[in-house]
Amino acid sequence: MKSSSPQTAALGLLWLVMRPYRGRIAAALLCLAASSGIVLLLGQGLRRLINIKLGLHGGAVLDEAALAMLAMVTGLAVATYFRFSLVSWLGERVAADLRQRIFNHVVRLSPATLETLRVGDVLSRMSADVAILQSLAGSALSLWLRAALTLLGGGIALVMTSARLSLIILGVIPVVVLPLVFFARRERRLSRFTQERVADLAAAAEEALNALATVQAYTHEDVARHDFGTATEDSVRAATRRIRARAIMLFCLIWLGFGAIVLALWAGGQEVLHHRLSGGALSAFIYYAVLVAVSGASLGEVWGEMQRAGGAADRIAELLAVPVTIASPPMPDRLPVPSRGRIVFRDVTFQYPSRDKPALHRVSFEIAPGETVALVGPSGAGKSTLFQLLLRFLDPDQGSISLDGVEISKLDLQELRRAIAVVAQDPAIFSRSLAANIAFGSEDAPESARLEAARAAAIDFIPDLPQGLATVLGAKGARLSGGQRQRVAIARAFLREAPVLLLDEATSSLDARSERMVQQALARLTRNRTTLVIAHRLATVRNADRILVLDHGRIIAEGTHDTLLRDGGLYADLAALQFAA
Repeated sequence: MKSSSPQTAALGLLWLVMRPYRGRIAAALLCLAASSGIVLLLGQGLRRLINIKLGLHGGAVLDEAALAMLAMVTGLAVATYFRFSLVSWLGERVAADLRQRIFNHVVRLSPATLETLRVGDVLSRMSADVAILQSLAGSALSLWLRAALTLLGGGIALVMTSARLSLIILGVIPVVVLPLVFFARRERRLSRFTQERVADLAAAAEEALNALATVQAYTHEDVARHDFGTATEDSVRAATRRIRARAIMLFCLIWLGFGAIVLALWAGGQEVLHHRLSGGALSAFIYYAVLVAVSGASLGEVWGEMQRAGGAADRIAELLAVPVTIASPPMPDRLPVPSRGRIVFRDVTFQYPSRDKPALHRVSFEIAPGETVALVGPSGAGKSTLFQLLLRFLDPDQGSISLDGVEISKLDLQELRRAIAVVAQDPAIFSRSLAANIAFGSEDAPESARLEAARAAAIDFIPDLPQGLATVLGAKGARLSGGQRQRVAIARAFLREAPVLLLDEATSSLDARSERMVQQALARLTRNRTTLVIAHRLATVRNADRILVLDHGRIIAEGTHDTLLRDGGLYADLAALQFAA
């Protein structure tokens, strides 16, 4: 949710994350107040030293004043050390907690929701935007509070030192505030725009790098470089506009603030010449005036940082506000133990928001425990949508889906998904060891069980890997061939020991030898499991117990391979095309 001010955006979000560390915040504030107080006291020490030099006091007092100032400087150094340590730690802690909070939220989103978000943009919010808030929590906010305290204390000290001269300094404050307010609002808008261009840049890079083989195969490198260069220049132009706005604001603050000091110095010199002010008092006044001017400039600069952080907080809040549309019920039902894997779809209708027609329309079928059912039909018939509905990545608009007599919407999501194993056409292999990839989702499985799953999945290439099961497979399983990746996915499904198995054309892109090995492993895997298979190659589903033929989101035929061939229709047409080829 967007807010109209950085206080309610950046500071509000920061407080939510920093609240558990109230003790450290209090200690940091105490150190900050101590250091600001000591800085103000140094002005009085300076006044005493100058007056002593002018012969107003005896020499013994000089030693005492110098020792007092040395003690204050020591105290200032100690307070600054602890303040810096505490606020820097808070900045690191805030960044870690924010990134963890964002990641925890994103992994709860359904895949369908995440598809509407650009991965590069999400990563930009987790990195660049969080880094801006880290800077605010770890340094800028502390500097802002210190500058505010110093400005307030210095203003009071100015009035106490010389009320007449302080009117010159204080009279400039309203003139300084006006450009501060104007340019700060403008900078927040520009900061948000700049951060969005950085997100565009990250999204463009992420998209091109994820499809690098396709980019190179289609000699699209020049276009990709041009698109990325355009995004880069857009981000630079946006950043330049923001920098120019801040530079103008700082120019106004410094020129007006230090111009007031020059005016006060001239007026103070007149006071000394007419013996209405001592040299020590004038020195103290100038010291406090510089403190006030520097503090005012710091406030202006940090205020700009707060505007920038407000834009970052808005973007993070927007991401955290993306609703979790698929969630476990507050009081979930439980599956029977042991789960047998009976699946029932009853009058299920589902339509994607971006499409004009339903992806599924009043689909009903039942799969008995241990039965293998194949889903066949042209692209867009609704086969993958059935898988996503069964896994509760999506919820039907109408109708119900049950597993072992329990509606899946009433089950805890983790219990539902633990009852299902998936072998996809392009399985996800992570940059972990082979053993960790096999045990993905079954991390507590002992090594003996992982080895048994590897044997069942015909993983015969372990001796060829440098560290065997401990070999890290690289990004997306770069060390493995397509057939090897499929066998790792099958081993993962073996180890899960789920009563329901979903196969999404697991052998479509394999060579003959790899396909034979994978088919043999799948035959072992499907034994005594309820299996639902998406098949484009009909030769792979001849032995299915039943075949459901889908077209335009409806089941238009059902039967065995031989029955459907005899009945004619869409399945017979598809078979004629494939087997004739």
